Amino acid sequence: MRDIHVPLPRFVRRWLILLPVCACVTACALIHHDRPPAAFIAPEQIRLADDIHLASEGWPSARWWDQYRDPQLDALIDRALGHAPTLAIAREHVSQAHAQVELIRAGSGLQASTLAEADREHVSGHGFLSAYSSHDPAIGAYGPWYWTGLVGVDAHYDVDLWGKQRDLVRAALGEQNARRAEAAQAELEVSTGVAQLYYQIQIVYVSLGLLQQLRSVDALELDARTARHERGLEALTQSAEARAQLLALDQQIASAQEQIVQTREALRALVGAGPNDLPEIAPVALPSPSVGLPATLSFELLNRRPDLQALRWLAAASFDRVDAAKAAFYPSFDITAFFGFNALRMRDLFTRSGEQINFIPGLTLPIFDGGRLNAGLHGARAASNTLIEQYNEAVLDAVRDIAQTGSEIDDLDHRAQLQRERIDAIRVTSDSTEAQYQRGLADRAAAMKARAPVIEGQLALLQLNGDEIEAEIVLTRALGGGYRSDDLPPLAKSGEH
Repeated sequence: MRDIHVPLPRFVRRWLILLPVCACVTACALIHHDRPPAAFIAPEQIRLADDIHLASEGWPSARWWDQYRDPQLDALIDRALGHAPTLAIAREHVSQAHAQVELIRAGSGLQASTLAEADREHVSGHGFLSAYSSHDPAIGAYGPWYWTGLVGVDAHYDVDLWGKQRDLVRAALGEQNARRAEAAQAELEVSTGVAQLYYQIQIVYVSLGLLQQLRSVDALELDARTARHERGLEALTQSAEARAQLLALDQQIASAQEQIVQTREALRALVGAGPNDLPEIAPVALPSPSVGLPATLSFELLNRRPDLQALRWLAAASFDRVDAAKAAFYPSFDITAFFGFNALRMRDLFTRSGEQINFIPGLTLPIFDGGRLNAGLHGARAASNTLIEQYNEAVLDAVRDIAQTGSEIDDLDHRAQLQRERIDAIRVTSDSTEAQYQRGLADRAAAMKARAPVIEGQLALLQLNGDEIEAEIVLTRALGGGYRSDDLPPLAKSGEH
């Protein structure tokens, strides 16, 4: 292949030298108005009140559920992280964002393609090629029918003088990073969701045991009332009331058993297991409280919360989209080239005289667009400011959730301690009645009935313990669940304040 150099005319070279200056002046004149970017939240607002604290301190670990030392829970969460449909969707979003980056990046480079055309053509006697519509070998006319051919390589390159394509690539990369953070958030939602459902089942298991004990007390009470009624010592209403109370307990037991079935189905769907693919969940001892609050939040919270990280990446990407919208005001410069063969007759296609070379520098300068570019810039800026405000709101919501959940755990812990003291006080009466029964000073029904307040107190304490476990998992999610990323995007583009 021969190297062909086509020098540009002198006047073209002069205009190319003046092009950047003219473009800057023209573009600045076209930008009517651009609002400043919205302000990001101040660091001092990312903190907890001084009266919000727990007994222990610290951030959750990466595998925060290991603190419960429950192999059954570990297996469920590990399975969910590998098979949950929600995570499969999140990973596909990451792949889609990566493909978008590659697509935009590919558009920034040299585009080349091979062309090959064959055309059976009838030349008009009144058109531009009317001379070839007749048969005149002297001028190479053998018309009016011809086979025309075109073979060659076509190339096109957009010169990114103002960084528009670079900004679009950076915006796409920011969105890809946001999707990765969203995938981490989906993993956090799945792991905490599995733990919540798992301990809901465990709480019901314990409550079923206590309800069965309470039912034994009420069943004995009903037997005693029925016997007294049959001997004419009591009215029928008292035995009827005892029976109604027993039936109410049976309803609670049935409801608890159904709750296990419903919660198990929710857990199966979250884990991504089949109808018969979820292992049986055996009862285990409930864990002791072990969650803590960090001493300070500040910007460390932004590194720990994947949802905040995703919003921050989206806000950073929006800055690049604003820059791309500004670059659209400037002239665009591209180069199109073609080398190949073009002939009116196929037999002349690959001859020396059939060579065709095109080198076309192109310049597009926006002058009158009906406000389209300003509308695009206004929309990009509005979208960017909206993302910043959403980010600020999400940060404040995160701090609020942590504060409220931490305060709730502290309150539940205090109430649980009071309930344990109350149970100890009630147990004194129960133990006394039991001792009287053992010495023959009280009947068995009285001893069993004295146990009822203790069991009811244990049911109330169980509810508090369950609420505390639930709140601990919610706090773990609010603190980011062990997620950490130090790859933070900037809070503003250079030159924008």
